[in-house]
Amino acid sequence: MRQILNKIYTTSGWTAAFFLVAICLTVMAQVVLNLLDRLSSLITGEAIGLTIPSYADFTGFFLAGASFLALAYTLRDGSHIRVSLVLQHLSPKLRHFVEIWCLGIAAAMALYFTTYTGFLVHESYIYNDLSPGMIAIPIWIPMMPVLIGLTVLSIALIDELVCVLSGGDPSYEGKGENLLEQDHADLHAE
Repeated sequence: MRQILNKIYTTSGWTAAFFLVAICLTVMAQVVLNLLDRLSSLITGEAIGLTIPSYADFTGFFLAGASFLALAYTLRDGSHIRVSLVLQHLSPKLRHFVEIWCLGIAAAMALYFTTYTGFLVHESYIYNDLSPGMIAIPIWIPMMPVLIGLTVLSIALIDELVCVLSGGDPSYEGKGENLLEQDHADLHAE
């Protein structure tokens, strides 16, 4: 089961990376088209009008997908911002209790948002909501990566909660703090 869950988290992270690359390629293509349009305007006195229709909409959809699909992966990797200032001063037993409480609240919130987003995606599908851009996209399509990302985040938080409840350490424990300490040490070394 652990291998399946880790594969889901990794796949979600790689899919988020794919959306980031898609953003980069779309913006770069539009910049090249703008340059060609500008060159045409300078040479012939007339712009060609080259553009990627609805490219701003597409990059926005890609950004939403990347942001939500990366949540579970970054949680497990310890890359989320955690305020551990209070936690580091607690006794191990109290820290364990606070960790369970935080994971429980986070899992409940993630499940709530997942459910609500699922209803929104379903409603968009039923009513055939379309994006307002030049290319009308059914809104449920770009909402799906958001729903999938929230679902995977909910699974990851429940996974962490079960791990901590069974006496284990969360997968993110110490990872983010170690990176912060390394960055701090690197700054002072320079």
